[in-house]
Amino acid sequence: MAVLFLTAVFPLVGVRGDNFNFSTDRMTTVLAKGKEHTILSGNAKITNGDTVITANQIELYGPDFRYANCSGNVKVVDEKRGITLTSQNLYYDRTDDLSRVEGYAEMQDTKNELVVKGGFLENRGKDDVTIVQIGVRILKIADKKQMVCRSEFARYNRKTDYLVLSGTPVVYWKGDEYRAAQISIDLKTDEINLEGEVSGKIVSEGSTTNSTNNSSSGSSANGASPGAVPAAVPGGGQ
Repeated sequence: MAVLFLTAVFPLVGVRGDNFNFSTDRMTTVLAKGKEHTILSGNAKITNGDTVITANQIELYGPDFRYANCSGNVKVVDEKRGITLTSQNLYYDRTDDLSRVEGYAEMQDTKNELVVKGGFLENRGKDDVTIVQIGVRILKIADKKQMVCRSEFARYNRKTDYLVLSGTPVVYWKGDEYRAAQISIDLKTDEINLEGEVSGKIVSEGSTTNSTNNSSSGSSANGASPGAVPAAVPGGGQ
């Protein structure tokens, strides 16, 4: 097995002419056939198009350094999409533009003013879809008011600005509380759609109204009137 130790900055050209380069304090390259990989240690940084990843250590492997395993103070910045992701570990497939974190992750999306947290996160760049699982927490600030979402599973489609929550989801918005088997939110209009075992708490000045609907039909709320139960409409999702 041949092992090469280097300390430098090395620009590379990736698959299909995509711009790909990296820099680090120390580089270890294993050249043994079938086991080729490169480890960047200390201030490791890789750039793939608009995506910049920094970490304490990054392991590159696969054809044309397609895959990267990142560990320690990982930060992903995609200025074009307005996304910043932080975690302690990250798997990245630069050809498919897929990022995956197993463990606590936090993503900030400046486009929709969202902060997304969870114990598992997968960002599918080609589809512009983010999957979040385990203790999901999502915060949105709109018109100086906070929308707080909690669930065990979330699917966020950035192309349609649509968020779907499941796994005992609950949404707190403008002092109101919404619960259902599944909750969908149109982030453009802040419309909340509730499906299955719907219940809520609508707060008005000086009073609180509780409502419960155990039918399978959905309910929709978009700036619902204080003390009023949102009118039932067919459920849906994207």
